[in-house]
Amino acid sequence: MNTTPPPVAGQRRRRRKHSDEFKADAVAAATQPGTSMAAVALSRGINANLLRRWVHEAEGRTTPALPIIPARPHANTQPAPAAFVPVQLPVPAQAVQDIRLEVRRGATTISVNWPAQAASECALWIRELLR
Repeated sequence: MNTTPPPVAGQRRRRRKHSDEFKADAVAAATQPGTSMAAVALSRGINANLLRRWVHEAEGRTTPALPIIPARPHANTQPAPAAFVPVQLPVPAQAVQDIRLEVRRGATTISVNWPAQAASECALWIRELLR
């Protein structure tokens, strides 16, 4: 259904105006269960965003306003200087577990459990093993 008269040569394109009946019919079709708004808009030759706006208006909702951002303090005020604050973190229970390795070379697989307290020795052993 075309809701605007055909354009006259030499005139600028004008915004289309849709009748209230056209809008109500489109909104009713779009709010049917299992119906796609995009499909309804496409079948009526309108943009899906326009149809979505009509549905929101029909439901009494308006588009959400942008959030209000509080004003920044004046440039003359000095921010508090940043300082390092040390924080003592608790040691997780998992940190005391053993180091578990599985090394594969060809068809041979070696599984090794190494105490976590001796991690540096484990690194030396792995380095020698992989040479």
